[in-house]
Amino acid sequence: MIVARLSALRDAVGAKMDLAFDFHGRVHAPMAKILLKELEPLRPIFVEDAVVSAQVDAMADLARTTSIPLCIGERLHSRYDFKQVFEKRAASVINPDTAHVGGISEMVRIGHWAEAYDIALAPHCPLGPIALAASLQVDAVCHNAFIQEQSLGIHYNQGGDLTDYVAADAGFELKDGFLSIPKGPGLGITVNEEFVIEQAKTGHRWRAPVWRHSDGSIAEW
Repeated sequence: MIVARLSALRDAVGAKMDLAFDFHGRVHAPMAKILLKELEPLRPIFVEDAVVSAQVDAMADLARTTSIPLCIGERLHSRYDFKQVFEKRAASVINPDTAHVGGISEMVRIGHWAEAYDIALAPHCPLGPIALAASLQVDAVCHNAFIQEQSLGIHYNQGGDLTDYVAADAGFELKDGFLSIPKGPGLGITVNEEFVIEQAKTGHRWRAPVWRHSDGSIAEW
């Protein structure tokens, strides 16, 4: 069913759109090997977290058996976590998160180190405008950055999208699927402080989803 659904997606968009698939670490290594082989004709630009991030050895084995570039990184939190990924050639793409690895300086170090191994950079960022602005500044100085995750207009931002949190004349410019690098002082954006204050009055109770197996045990979400 997985292959059928993704094949239907490829048929729907044709060759006009790149596709990337995220296993999110929910697939065990033997099944991941089979699934990657079945998905090769769909030509995704990468498959993210083919196995859980801690299984770098297993991902390195998978990387040697598939033509699909493998991606890892959103759950790795420093250059030291990425060291074995690079040395074992476990991935062709990394997606560290500027907000998770300790900021712009560490992110740039990781990006430049990846470039030395001829590994592409695809910064992870399903977060707010400040994190996205920081990621775009990293993209501007890391020549191996080729795609940027972002959450503009995504379903979980209803009632408070990224553009609501920044000034209209000092926010993000999205055109034809491309985000321009903000050119203003600092990160290049100006936060809409009035909107932040209003949103803070409401607050939120967002929690990471809890997924369970059919027997009730906790599953990878």
